[in-house]
Amino acid sequence: MAKTKNKQAGTSNTAENKPPQPAKQQAVANATPIDIKQPKVQALIVACIAAITWLAYQVCLNNKFTNWDDPGYIKDNALIKDVSSEGIHNIFSTAIMGNYHPITILTYAIEYSYVRLQPWLYHLDSLLFHILVTLLVYWFVNLLTKRPVAAAVAALLFGLHPMHVESVAWLAGRKDVVYGTFYMAACITYIYYLRAMGAKKTGLYAGVVVLFLCSLLSKPVAVVLPITLLLLDYFEGRKLNMWVALDKLLLLGMSIWCGLRSLKDQASFGSLGTQNVTHNFIERTCLGGYALITYLWKAVVPVGLCNFYPYPDKVNGSLPFVYYLYPLAAIILVFLVWFFARKNKIVVFGTLFFFVNIVLLLQFIPVGGAILADRYTYISYLGLFFMAGWFVSDYFELGGKKEFRQAVSAVVVVYSLVLGYMTYERSQVWYDTTSLWRDEIEKEPVRAPNAYNNLGFNYFNKFNDEVNPEMRKLYYDSAYQLLSKAIELQPGFANPYISLGELERSVGHFALAKIRYYTAISLQNSFENANAYLGLGIIYAISHNFDSSNYCFSMAIKLKPYFPEGHSNYGNFYDMTGHQEEALKEYAMAIAQNPDMTAPYLNRARTLQRLHRCGEAMKDFNTALELSPGMGEIYYARSYCYTEDGKKGAALQDVEKAISLGYARIDNNYYNMLKSSAR
Repeated sequence: MAKTKNKQAGTSNTAENKPPQPAKQQAVANATPIDIKQPKVQALIVACIAAITWLAYQVCLNNKFTNWDDPGYIKDNALIKDVSSEGIHNIFSTAIMGNYHPITILTYAIEYSYVRLQPWLYHLDSLLFHILVTLLVYWFVNLLTKRPVAAAVAALLFGLHPMHVESVAWLAGRKDVVYGTFYMAACITYIYYLRAMGAKKTGLYAGVVVLFLCSLLSKPVAVVLPITLLLLDYFEGRKLNMWVALDKLLLLGMSIWCGLRSLKDQASFGSLGTQNVTHNFIERTCLGGYALITYLWKAVVPVGLCNFYPYPDKVNGSLPFVYYLYPLAAIILVFLVWFFARKNKIVVFGTLFFFVNIVLLLQFIPVGGAILADRYTYISYLGLFFMAGWFVSDYFELGGKKEFRQAVSAVVVVYSLVLGYMTYERSQVWYDTTSLWRDEIEKEPVRAPNAYNNLGFNYFNKFNDEVNPEMRKLYYDSAYQLLSKAIELQPGFANPYISLGELERSVGHFALAKIRYYTAISLQNSFENANAYLGLGIIYAISHNFDSSNYCFSMAIKLKPYFPEGHSNYGNFYDMTGHQEEALKEYAMAIAQNPDMTAPYLNRARTLQRLHRCGEAMKDFNTALELSPGMGEIYYARSYCYTEDGKKGAALQDVEKAISLGYARIDNNYYNMLKSSAR
């Protein structure tokens, strides 16, 4: 017995018989596992996700406006420059560039009221909206699954994915992050509605309706929300019955109204089409299959990103053969999901969430000239990220081995770092117009004539603003080559003809400019022709063909009522023909439509000065200088007001300031008279 007792004592595993451990090892052994479901821990996770998303995108805060829809939505949009009750009414009653999204436009108006056209606040708000949507994604997934790990992974992928850069870094893409905010909030509120009892359900349902309306008024693509809510019914185990249908009826009616209005607005703007290329039903199905498969693989490997994905060129009147395989690939994929995972609620929900939110954007109804767009994935990718988050969380929720958890965590961290780096790099592509379209031309050198047109017109604007003769020649040559290339790639594309007309008119090549303008008018019948008629009106005015000039100016304004450049130049026409009061009215209209444009202030000031109303003229001169402090022409014109008021010293200072800024059209006799008076 004693021998047995001694053996047991020698093999005892009690703490008293263990060899002493170092203090560090004892601390690790005694550590309590972190409960990730604790509110404080989840708050820390949310803060980390927000911070990481901020780091990936903060480079956007240095970005500028681009010439791709930013002028139409912000810079030249008269609606955002009036936040009075009447101005807000106008915002909610007007479609902009074929889109009705007044809440998004209202966000621009609020920003404009604070910083006018300083882009940093616009970019900051877009980023903050995106971070808010990312946090709502965390809330949504965590609420739905009760798995914080799944929510964290889904939110991290959502926040960092490079396909979302377009929606954040492109100011005209603001509608994605705004509608996404209300869309996710509506989904979250609906989950609470499903789980609530009694009187609370009514209030929560009202919240869903209001949030859905806000989402629709931010971007019409939110029309699919009622179907998404049906998916939530399925996930929550709600049986399909009359009540399920009834609580979608009002929402469905709102969707139908918004969808019909959106189609009408797009049609009136001329956006329903694909750059004069038509596709039959079979081809449209093939292109939809191609888009679907492309969105899927770019979710995993987001490479080759562009801001504009052109349609494929037809060969002998047909799409390349490979495009006919994409619908087959999509069908096979659907079959595999159905056959292997139809009983897996996670896969079914995630797959259908993705499909429901992308299907209207697969260009079965063609809108614009692009077959794909990164921004179209903004909400739809959540379905894929939801599945990824769930499967990662399995290793934490189901008691998986520590080694597996560590390996999966490492993969998530590395993949997130790669996505964050790609997002950081992609955000810099959106720095300005030049960087944006150079990137597009590098990736699509022969299929994106709009890139050559937009970059060429950007150089034309630089040419107009430049004083240095060598730089002016460089910008002129660059603009001419790029615009000519756009016409070479697509002879039926009207915009580069208008841009070339502007370029040639600016250097006095009036005959060539007129040919360009008339060619553009013959190619399209839309508001874009307003720019062609404006150019013709200026040429005819300079040539003293006033009847033709008047006709062209009136046509320009008829085609494009919100046209500050048109009103400003029509004012010049009236001033030239001796109708000063009419001129002042046109200048006032131009200023009302775009108070940030220098020309109407300068031109109205000149007219007022000639009418000996120098007090009024000085106000306009000073406003023009606030907008364009480096424009020597303004100083020179203002000097005549000082001279008329007997302030020849101030007039001389203005003339010399104009000369120092490179303004060359100086009347030497006038200048010498001022210098003599100063002596």
